[in-house]
Amino acid sequence: MSPFLWGSNKRYNDFSGHFRKKFNERVQKISIDAGFTCPNRDGSRGTGGCSYCNNLTFSPAYCNLEKSVSDQLTEGIEFFSAKYKSMLYLAYFQAYSNTYAPLEILKTLYEEALAHEDVIGLVIATRPDCVTPEILDYLQTLAQKHYIMIEFGIESHLNESLDRMNRGHRFEESVWALRETAARNIHNCAHLILGLPGETEEDWLNQARVISELPVENLKLHQLQIHKQTRMHGEYMLNPAEFKMFTVDEYLDLCVRYLELLNPKIIVERFVSEAPDDLLVAPRWGLKNFEFTAKLDKLLIDRNTWQGRLFVAKD
Repeated sequence: MSPFLWGSNKRYNDFSGHFRKKFNERVQKISIDAGFTCPNRDGSRGTGGCSYCNNLTFSPAYCNLEKSVSDQLTEGIEFFSAKYKSMLYLAYFQAYSNTYAPLEILKTLYEEALAHEDVIGLVIATRPDCVTPEILDYLQTLAQKHYIMIEFGIESHLNESLDRMNRGHRFEESVWALRETAARNIHNCAHLILGLPGETEEDWLNQARVISELPVENLKLHQLQIHKQTRMHGEYMLNPAEFKMFTVDEYLDLCVRYLELLNPKIIVERFVSEAPDDLLVAPRWGLKNFEFTAKLDKLLIDRNTWQGRLFVAKD
Protein backbone atom coordinates (compact mmCIF):
# COMPACT_ATOMS: atom_id res chain seq x y z
CA MET A 1 0.00 0.00 0.00
CA SER A 2 1.28 3.46 -0.85
CA PRO A 3 2.21 5.59 2.17
CA PHE A 4 0.78 8.67 0.45
CA LEU A 5 -2.87 8.06 1.23
CA TRP A 6 -4.00 11.65 1.71
CA GLY A 7 -3.00 13.44 -1.48
CA SER A 8 0.07 15.05 0.08
CA ASN A 9 3.72 14.24 0.64
CA LYS A 10 3.07 13.55 4.33
CA ARG A 11 3.22 10.02 5.65
CA TYR A 12 0.41 10.73 8.07
CA ASN A 13 -3.01 12.34 7.78
CA ASP A 14 -1.96 15.85 8.79
CA PHE A 15 -4.38 18.49 10.02
CA SER A 16 -2.95 21.49 8.17
CA GLY A 17 -3.07 19.64 4.85
CA HIS A 18 -6.65 18.55 5.55
CA PHE A 19 -7.72 22.13 6.32
CA ARG A 20 -6.02 23.53 3.22
CA LYS A 21 -7.99 21.10 1.07
CA LYS A 22 -11.23 21.78 2.95
CA PHE A 23 -11.11 25.59 2.90
CA ASN A 24 -8.64 26.38 0.09
CA GLU A 25 -6.87 28.94 2.27
CA ARG A 26 -5.19 29.35 5.64
CA VAL A 27 -7.37 28.87 8.73
CA GLN A 28 -6.33 30.20 12.13
CA LYS A 29 -7.81 29.53 15.57
CA ILE A 30 -8.28 32.56 17.82
CA SER A 31 -8.17 31.54 21.49
CA ILE A 32 -10.88 32.85 23.79
CA ASP A 33 -11.18 32.76 27.57
CA ALA A 34 -14.89 33.02 28.33
CA GLY A 35 -14.65 32.53 32.08
CA PHE A 36 -15.56 28.84 32.36
CA THR A 37 -14.46 26.48 35.12
CA CYS A 38 -14.41 22.67 35.41
CA PRO A 39 -16.42 20.15 37.46
CA ASN A 40 -13.22 18.91 39.12
CA ARG A 41 -12.51 22.47 40.30
CA ASP A 42 -15.88 23.64 41.60
CA GLY A 43 -16.59 20.57 43.72
CA SER A 44 -19.24 18.86 41.60
CA ARG A 45 -16.76 16.11 40.70
CA GLY A 46 -13.75 17.17 42.70
CA THR A 47 -11.53 20.06 43.65
CA GLY A 48 -8.09 21.25 42.61
CA GLY A 49 -8.46 20.52 38.90
CA CYS A 50 -6.33 18.14 36.86
CA SER A 51 -2.97 17.44 38.46
CA TYR A 52 -1.04 18.50 35.34
CA CYS A 53 -3.02 21.65 34.50
CA ASN A 54 -1.77 25.21 34.54
CA ASN A 55 -3.92 27.20 32.12
CA LEU A 56 -1.27 29.88 31.82
CA THR A 57 0.69 27.46 29.62
CA PHE A 58 -1.76 27.91 26.73
CA SER A 59 -3.48 31.26 27.21
CA PRO A 60 -2.37 33.95 24.72
CA ALA A 61 -1.89 37.51 25.94
CA TYR A 62 -5.08 38.71 24.23
CA CYS A 63 -7.21 36.30 26.32
CA ASN A 64 -8.52 38.37 29.19
CA LEU A 65 -11.69 37.92 31.21
CA GLU A 66 -12.18 41.69 31.28
CA LYS A 67 -12.64 41.59 27.50
CA SER A 68 -15.76 40.35 25.75
CA VAL A 69 -15.69 37.44 23.33
CA SER A 70 -15.96 39.92 20.46
CA ASP A 71 -13.08 42.03 21.75
CA GLN A 72 -10.83 39.00 22.21
CA LEU A 73 -11.63 37.88 18.67
CA THR A 74 -10.94 41.31 17.21
CA GLU A 75 -7.60 41.59 18.99
CA GLY A 76 -6.56 38.08 17.97
CA ILE A 77 -7.58 38.62 14.35
CA GLU A 78 -5.67 41.91 14.22
CA PHE A 79 -2.57 40.08 15.45
CA PHE A 80 -2.73 37.37 12.77
CA SER A 81 -3.98 39.56 9.90
CA ALA A 82 -0.80 41.63 10.26
CA LYS A 83 1.15 38.49 9.32
CA TYR A 84 -1.10 37.03 6.63
CA LYS A 85 -3.23 38.87 4.08
CA SER A 86 -5.82 36.17 3.45
CA MET A 87 -7.10 34.02 6.27
CA LEU A 88 -10.22 32.44 7.77
CA TYR A 89 -10.77 32.27 11.52
CA LEU A 90 -12.23 29.86 14.03
CA ALA A 91 -13.20 31.06 17.52
CA TYR A 92 -11.38 28.69 19.88
CA PHE A 93 -13.05 28.47 23.29
CA GLN A 94 -9.97 27.04 24.97
CA ALA A 95 -9.59 27.72 28.69
CA TYR A 96 -11.10 25.11 31.03
CA SER A 97 -14.39 23.31 30.10
CA ASN A 98 -16.25 25.38 27.54
CA THR A 99 -19.58 23.54 27.61
CA TYR A 100 -19.82 23.62 31.40
CA ALA A 101 -22.66 26.12 31.76
CA PRO A 102 -26.42 26.31 31.20
CA LEU A 103 -27.39 26.05 27.55
CA GLU A 104 -28.71 29.62 27.36
CA ILE A 105 -25.34 30.99 28.47
CA LEU A 106 -23.55 28.82 25.93
CA LYS A 107 -25.85 30.05 23.17
CA THR A 108 -25.09 33.68 24.03
CA LEU A 109 -21.31 33.14 23.98
CA TYR A 110 -21.16 30.94 20.89
CA GLU A 111 -23.49 33.13 18.85
CA GLU A 112 -21.56 36.26 19.82
CA ALA A 113 -18.45 34.60 18.36
CA LEU A 114 -20.22 33.45 15.20
CA ALA A 115 -21.60 36.96 14.67
CA HIS A 116 -18.08 38.26 14.05
CA GLU A 117 -17.77 38.83 10.31
CA ASP A 118 -14.39 37.08 10.01
CA VAL A 119 -15.31 33.92 11.98
CA ILE A 120 -16.43 30.81 10.08
CA GLY A 121 -16.89 28.46 13.02
CA LEU A 122 -16.11 27.32 16.55
CA VAL A 123 -13.65 24.97 18.21
CA ILE A 124 -14.89 24.17 21.72
CA ALA A 125 -12.52 22.57 24.21
CA THR A 126 -14.29 20.63 26.93
CA ARG A 127 -14.49 17.41 28.92
CA PRO A 128 -16.50 14.36 27.85
CA ASP A 129 -18.62 14.61 31.02
CA CYS A 130 -19.55 18.22 30.24
CA VAL A 131 -21.73 17.64 27.20
CA THR A 132 -25.39 16.68 27.29
CA PRO A 133 -27.75 15.54 24.55
CA GLU A 134 -29.36 19.01 24.67
CA ILE A 135 -26.02 20.80 24.16
CA LEU A 136 -25.07 18.43 21.36
CA ASP A 137 -28.44 18.90 19.66
CA TYR A 138 -27.92 22.66 19.72
CA LEU A 139 -24.40 22.36 18.31
CA GLN A 140 -25.80 20.10 15.61
CA THR A 141 -28.00 22.96 14.44
CA LEU A 142 -25.00 25.33 14.37
CA ALA A 143 -23.01 22.75 12.42
CA GLN A 144 -25.49 22.96 9.56
CA LYS A 145 -24.17 26.45 8.71
CA HIS A 146 -20.77 26.68 10.42
CA TYR A 147 -17.68 24.57 11.06
CA ILE A 148 -18.15 23.25 14.61
CA MET A 149 -15.58 21.07 16.37
CA ILE A 150 -15.70 19.78 19.94
CA GLU A 151 -12.25 19.08 21.36
CA PHE A 152 -12.49 16.52 24.14
CA GLY A 153 -9.85 16.25 26.84
CA ILE A 154 -9.65 12.47 27.07
CA GLU A 155 -5.98 12.29 28.18
CA SER A 156 -5.86 8.51 28.71
CA HIS A 157 -7.81 5.36 27.91
CA LEU A 158 -6.97 3.97 31.36
CA ASN A 159 -9.28 4.81 34.26
CA GLU A 160 -6.44 4.32 36.74
CA SER A 161 -4.56 7.17 35.08
CA LEU A 162 -7.67 9.38 34.99
CA ASP A 163 -8.10 8.82 38.73
CA ARG A 164 -4.46 9.65 39.42
CA MET A 165 -4.76 12.89 37.43
CA ASN A 166 -7.94 13.88 39.32
CA ARG A 167 -9.87 14.05 36.06
CA GLY A 168 -13.17 13.15 37.70
CA HIS A 169 -14.54 11.19 34.74
CA ARG A 170 -14.18 7.71 33.25
CA PHE A 171 -12.98 6.63 29.84
CA GLU A 172 -16.45 5.19 29.22
CA GLU A 173 -17.78 8.75 29.28
CA SER A 174 -15.25 9.69 26.59
CA VAL A 175 -16.48 6.84 24.40
CA TRP A 176 -20.09 8.01 24.85
CA ALA A 177 -19.23 11.64 24.04
CA LEU A 178 -17.29 10.75 20.89
CA ARG A 179 -20.08 8.50 19.61
CA GLU A 180 -22.85 11.01 20.34
CA THR A 181 -20.90 13.82 18.67
CA ALA A 182 -20.12 11.77 15.58
CA ALA A 183 -23.76 10.66 15.33
CA ARG A 184 -24.73 14.33 14.97
CA ASN A 185 -22.10 15.06 12.31
CA ILE A 186 -20.26 17.46 14.60
CA HIS A 187 -16.50 17.47 14.10
CA ASN A 188 -14.55 16.12 17.06
CA CYS A 189 -11.00 16.01 18.34
CA ALA A 190 -9.52 13.71 21.00
CA HIS A 191 -6.75 15.14 23.17
CA LEU A 192 -4.37 12.54 24.67
CA ILE A 193 -1.15 12.65 26.69
CA LEU A 194 1.70 10.18 26.17
CA GLY A 195 4.00 9.46 29.11
CA LEU A 196 1.61 9.62 32.06
CA PRO A 197 3.01 8.17 35.31
CA GLY A 198 2.07 4.55 35.91
CA GLU A 199 1.60 3.84 32.20
CA THR A 200 3.92 1.73 30.06
CA GLU A 201 5.06 1.76 26.46
CA GLU A 202 2.62 -1.03 25.71
CA ASP A 203 -0.19 1.05 27.24
CA TRP A 204 0.65 3.95 24.90
CA LEU A 205 0.73 1.73 21.83
CA ASN A 206 -2.47 -0.01 22.87
CA GLN A 207 -4.04 3.44 23.21
CA ALA A 208 -3.55 3.88 19.45
CA ARG A 209 -5.45 0.63 18.86
CA VAL A 210 -8.29 1.64 21.20
CA ILE A 211 -8.68 5.12 19.74
CA SER A 212 -8.61 3.71 16.23
CA GLU A 213 -11.83 1.81 16.88
CA LEU A 214 -13.73 4.92 18.00
CA PRO A 215 -15.33 7.60 15.80
CA VAL A 216 -12.40 9.99 16.36
CA GLU A 217 -12.01 12.49 13.51
CA ASN A 218 -9.04 14.53 14.75
CA LEU A 219 -6.31 13.70 17.26
CA LYS A 220 -4.07 15.89 19.39
CA LEU A 221 -1.15 14.11 21.05
CA HIS A 222 1.48 15.59 23.26
CA GLN A 223 4.29 14.46 25.49
CA LEU A 224 3.84 14.65 29.23
CA GLN A 225 5.16 17.95 30.50
CA ILE A 226 5.68 19.04 34.08
CA HIS A 227 4.52 22.62 34.61
CA LYS A 228 5.12 24.86 37.59
CA GLN A 229 2.24 25.59 39.96
CA THR A 230 0.61 22.18 39.45
CA ARG A 231 0.06 19.24 41.77
CA MET A 232 1.98 17.04 39.36
CA HIS A 233 5.01 19.29 39.76
CA GLY A 234 4.99 18.51 43.48
CA GLU A 235 4.66 14.78 42.78
CA TYR A 236 7.53 14.95 40.31
CA MET A 237 9.81 16.72 42.77
CA LEU A 238 9.08 14.09 45.43
CA ASN A 239 9.61 11.08 43.15
CA PRO A 240 10.95 11.90 39.67
CA ALA A 241 11.67 8.21 38.96
CA GLU A 242 7.90 7.62 38.57
CA PHE A 243 7.76 9.95 35.57
CA LYS A 244 8.92 9.10 32.06
CA MET A 245 10.57 12.22 30.70
CA PHE A 246 11.18 11.34 27.05
CA THR A 247 14.25 12.43 25.18
CA VAL A 248 13.45 13.82 21.75
CA ASP A 249 14.63 10.62 20.06
CA GLU A 250 12.61 8.41 22.42
CA TYR A 251 9.45 10.38 21.78
CA LEU A 252 10.04 10.43 18.02
CA ASP A 253 10.33 6.65 18.07
CA LEU A 254 7.10 6.31 20.09
CA CYS A 255 5.22 8.63 17.73
CA VAL A 256 6.29 6.62 14.69
CA ARG A 257 5.16 3.34 16.25
CA TYR A 258 1.92 4.95 17.47
CA LEU A 259 1.19 6.22 13.95
CA GLU A 260 1.80 2.80 12.44
CA LEU A 261 -1.05 1.40 14.58
CA LEU A 262 -3.38 4.36 14.12
CA ASN A 263 -6.42 4.25 11.87
CA PRO A 264 -5.35 6.14 8.70
CA LYS A 265 -8.71 7.96 8.62
CA ILE A 266 -7.86 9.88 11.81
CA ILE A 267 -6.46 13.37 11.17
CA VAL A 268 -3.46 14.17 13.37
CA GLU A 269 -3.38 17.79 14.51
CA ARG A 270 -0.23 17.73 16.61
CA PHE A 271 2.33 15.53 18.38
CA VAL A 272 3.89 17.88 20.92
CA SER A 273 2.97 20.72 23.24
CA GLU A 274 5.12 23.79 23.75
CA ALA A 275 4.78 25.50 27.15
CA PRO A 276 6.24 28.91 28.00
CA ASP A 277 9.83 28.54 29.14
CA ASP A 278 9.25 30.17 32.51
CA LEU A 279 6.52 27.64 33.38
CA LEU A 280 8.15 24.47 32.03
CA VAL A 281 10.00 22.13 34.41
CA ALA A 282 10.58 19.08 32.19
CA PRO A 283 11.35 17.83 29.61
CA ARG A 284 13.27 20.82 28.28
CA TRP A 285 13.91 19.99 24.64
CA GLY A 286 14.45 23.46 23.23
CA LEU A 287 12.50 22.50 20.08
CA LYS A 288 9.68 24.35 18.37
CA ASN A 289 6.69 22.28 17.25
CA PHE A 290 7.60 22.62 13.56
CA GLU A 291 11.16 21.45 14.29
CA PHE A 292 9.87 18.30 15.98
CA THR A 293 7.48 17.65 13.08
CA ALA A 294 10.33 17.97 10.58
CA LYS A 295 12.29 15.34 12.52
CA LEU A 296 9.25 13.08 12.58
CA ASP A 297 8.71 13.46 8.82
CA LYS A 298 12.32 12.45 8.23
CA LEU A 299 12.13 9.46 10.55
CA LEU A 300 9.01 8.15 8.81
CA ILE A 301 10.85 8.37 5.48
CA ASP A 302 14.01 6.77 6.87
CA ARG A 303 11.98 3.83 8.20
CA ASN A 304 9.78 3.71 5.08
CA THR A 305 6.63 3.63 7.19
CA TRP A 306 3.41 5.62 7.58
CA GLN A 307 0.21 6.08 9.56
CA GLY A 308 -1.90 2.94 9.53
CA ARG A 309 0.80 0.62 8.15
CA LEU A 310 0.06 -1.86 10.96
CA PHE A 311 -3.57 -0.88 11.56
CA VAL A 312 -5.98 -3.81 11.62
CA ALA A 313 -9.68 -2.98 11.79
CA LYS A 314 -11.79 -5.14 14.06
CA ASP A 315 -14.72 -6.96 12.52
